[in-house]
Amino acid sequence: MEHPTAPTLKRSLTLKHIVFFGLAFMAPQTFFSTYGVAVHSTNGMMPTAYAIALIVMLFTAYSYAQLVKAFPNAGAAYTFTQKTISPHVGFIVGWTIIIDYMFSPMISSLLIGISLSAFFPSVPMFVWIVSFVAVITAVNILGIKLAAQFNTYMLFLQLFVFLLFFVLAIYGLQNGKGAGTLFSTLPFYDAKINVPTLLSVVPLLCFSFLGFDAVTTLSEETKDATKTLPRAIYMITLIGGLLFISGSYFAQLIFPQYQSFQNPDSAYLEIAAYIGGNVFTSIVIAVGLTAGFASAVASGTSASRILYAMGRENVLPKKVFGYLSPKFRTPIPNIVLIGVVAMSALFLDLMTAVSFINFGALFAFFFVNLAVIAHYYIREKQRSFKGTIQYLLLPLIGAALIGLFFVKLDKHSLLLGGSWLLIGFLYLLGLTKMFRQPPPMLTVDEVH
Repeated sequence: MEHPTAPTLKRSLTLKHIVFFGLAFMAPQTFFSTYGVAVHSTNGMMPTAYAIALIVMLFTAYSYAQLVKAFPNAGAAYTFTQKTISPHVGFIVGWTIIIDYMFSPMISSLLIGISLSAFFPSVPMFVWIVSFVAVITAVNILGIKLAAQFNTYMLFLQLFVFLLFFVLAIYGLQNGKGAGTLFSTLPFYDAKINVPTLLSVVPLLCFSFLGFDAVTTLSEETKDATKTLPRAIYMITLIGGLLFISGSYFAQLIFPQYQSFQNPDSAYLEIAAYIGGNVFTSIVIAVGLTAGFASAVASGTSASRILYAMGRENVLPKKVFGYLSPKFRTPIPNIVLIGVVAMSALFLDLMTAVSFINFGALFAFFFVNLAVIAHYYIREKQRSFKGTIQYLLLPLIGAALIGLFFVKLDKHSLLLGGSWLLIGFLYLLGLTKMFRQPPPMLTVDEVH
C-alpha cells in the first residue's frame, strides 16, 4: 500500500513535460554567456563548432536512449555503469559526477558577476558574486525549492529572448547592419582556420548541451518510459543544437568583427546593445539573472543531496555530510561547502570554470557509451550485423569522439579532475578493503 504522502506524479509525465524539463535544465541562455569566449577560440566559425559538438552529443544521446530502454527504473550515468560494467566503475563515475554538481553554482555565480559588472561597471564584480552566493546559500538552507512550473516559465522566457534576438538580428541585417546579408558561408567556413584550434573549443560548447542526460532520472515518473524518454533525449539534443547553431550564425553575421569586443566574457551584451539598445540588453540580463538563480539553486540542492546521501550511507563521514538541520531539514554543512566552492568564481575565468564542469560530464559520457557495449553486445550477446552496428560500432564511435575531446580539455580542468579522480580511487580502495568487497551503492532517488 502506498504511503499517503507519496508523490502523485508517478507515470504521469508525457513527452512534452520531459522535453520542457530537459531544455529548462539545459538553460539555453548559457549560449549567450559563452559566446564571446568561444567565438574567439573558433576564429569566427562558431556554427561549425556547434555542429561538431551536436554530432558528438548525438552519439552519446543515442547511448543514453539505449540504456534507458534496458533500465527504465534507473537512470543517470552512475546507475548505468554500476549495473552494466561493475559497481566499482559505477562508484568512480558517480564520484566524478559530483564535480558537475559542486561547480554548477560557481558557473552561475561567475556568469551573473560578469553580466552585472558589465552593466554596472562602477560596482566591482566580486560584490555581485559574493552577494549572489550568499543569497542562493541562504535559500537552500531555508529549504525553499523552485517549483517545476517556475522552471518551465523560465524556459519560455529564455526561448523568448532567442526569438527576440533572431527578429532584431534579421531586422538589423536587412537594414545594412553587420554583414548586411541573411545568407553567408563565412560563419561556417574560413580557409584560414586552424582545425586543432577549432576542435579544442568543442569541449567548451558541449557544456551547453548538458540536460539531455538529466531526463533519465525521471524514468519512474514517465508514461511509457522506454518509448518516451529516448524520443525526448533526441529532441532535447536536436532542439538545443539548432538553437545554438542558428544563434551563433546570426550573432556572427550581425557582429562580424568579433575581434573588437571590449570584453569577450560579456560580448553578448555588446551585441544586445548593438541590435536592441538598452531595452533588449536589460531583458537579456534580467532573464539571465533569473535563469542563473534557478539553475544555481537547483544544482546546489542536488549537490547537497548527493553529499547527504553519501554521508548517510557512510560513503563520506556521516557526522558532517550526513547531518540534517532539525529546524530547516536541510544538510547545512553541505550547502555551506557548496557556497564556499562557488566563491572560486572570484578567481577563475569563464573558459576554465566551464572546463571544470566538462571533466565530470565527458568522463561520465565516455563510460555511458561503453555501458551500451557491455550490456547489449557482451552480456546480451546481440551480435548480429544490425546488433553489431547498434551496440558496438555506434557507441564505440561515441566513446572515441568523447575521448578525443576529453584529452583536449583545459590543463586546469585535467589537473583538477584528475586529482579528484585519484582521490576517489584511493577512497574506493579504502571503502572496499582493496576491492575485496563491493562499494556502497546509492539509488538515483537518493541523490535527486
